[in-house]
Amino acid sequence: MKTTVLCMLVPLTLSQIAPAFAQAVPSRITLAQAEEAAIRNHPRLASADLNARAAKERVREARAAFYPTLSANVTGVGAEHGSAVEAGALTTSSLYSRAAGGVSLNQIVTDFGRTSSLARQASQLAAARSAHADATLAEVLLEVRLAYSQALGADSVLRVARENVEYRRTQLRQVDQLAQSSLRSTLDVSFAQVNLSDAQLTLVRAENDALAGRARLAAAMGIEAAATFDLVDQSLPPAPPSDAETLVRKAIRERPELAALRFDSDAALSLARAEKRLSAPSVNLLATAGGAPVIDGPLRPTYAAAGVNVNIPIFNGGLFAARRSEAELRASAAQRDVDDLVLSVARDVRLAWLEANDAWGRLDLTARMVDQANQSVRLAQARYDLGLGAIVELNQAQLTQTSAQINAAAAKYDYIARVAELDFVTGNRTRSTQ
Repeated sequence: MKTTVLCMLVPLTLSQIAPAFAQAVPSRITLAQAEEAAIRNHPRLASADLNARAAKERVREARAAFYPTLSANVTGVGAEHGSAVEAGALTTSSLYSRAAGGVSLNQIVTDFGRTSSLARQASQLAAARSAHADATLAEVLLEVRLAYSQALGADSVLRVARENVEYRRTQLRQVDQLAQSSLRSTLDVSFAQVNLSDAQLTLVRAENDALAGRARLAAAMGIEAAATFDLVDQSLPPAPPSDAETLVRKAIRERPELAALRFDSDAALSLARAEKRLSAPSVNLLATAGGAPVIDGPLRPTYAAAGVNVNIPIFNGGLFAARRSEAELRASAAQRDVDDLVLSVARDVRLAWLEANDAWGRLDLTARMVDQANQSVRLAQARYDLGLGAIVELNQAQLTQTSAQINAAAAKYDYIARVAELDFVTGNRTRSTQ
């Protein structure tokens, strides 16, 4: 995968992460600014980036086997003159007092593709971690978009609740004045007071929901401290596509989670190939050279040698066969995991598409409900003013109006949230420009 979160994130070090949380948040932010703040501050993105970079180091570790290993040795020995190692070995080895130094070289010539397979596995695992970082970025941006739209929806409901309180307070004053003039009963005053209390209760809930929306948005942006800021309203997205199957195919092709799982499956296959080659011989080139300024007995002052070692596995109790079988089974299981995620992705896309269409349809319905509720309130108010209707009738019309206004206020931002979820499950990683 060429596109990774690394191209979207400024490389972070552990010393850079901590100050990011202390950065001031502007008093008025757009969705694009909220997304930028999340990319800059969110610790989950920093963790995903660091894990992806760490996985790339494993590629270097695996490829190091292709290169020669060179080591230096300095040895000083004091031995009993003319003695030899006599126990714990099949052959005896003479011991001499000496002080010597030298270097040893070991270079793999071939292991019939095992090291290549292991290096390929490490590269595929690194690609999987990069894809996981992409998936983490998509998840964080989705959280920001959902929190932003929910906060805007809560603000919209709060405005309706405040207007409703002011309207009910004005109505209570009017009814109270009419009651004092004996034009209305005290029962009407009691009903007006109850309606005002109900509106105030709705306002308290709306205020709490607005504050909770800010808290969720701050957390989604990676801001630890409590933040208060105004939000710029979002424009309504276009209608959802008419065909869900096109989105399903796009999601199967572009979802970073699927890409990561495919890389994991490929890595499991590469490991299975490497384990299969465990039973093949390995050929190494060996060389050593050095000198001994202090020697005893028949030792020479210098030494050098080179040779080839061929290691042929013959029997190890079935260890290699078991490792090969385990790796092949895990590779098969990884492929089944990919198939399972494909099914889940297709299901999620279809469900998200249905939810988006449902939310789109509710936009028109809620708008019509508001118009009808407004008309009902006007008629009920006129009847009440003429003494043809009771205050209960007017109150019911007002409650219906308030409910319709709240539903209409929430419907827009619910649709925006459903579109954000549809973009996420489809694999659409386009950043907001608003």
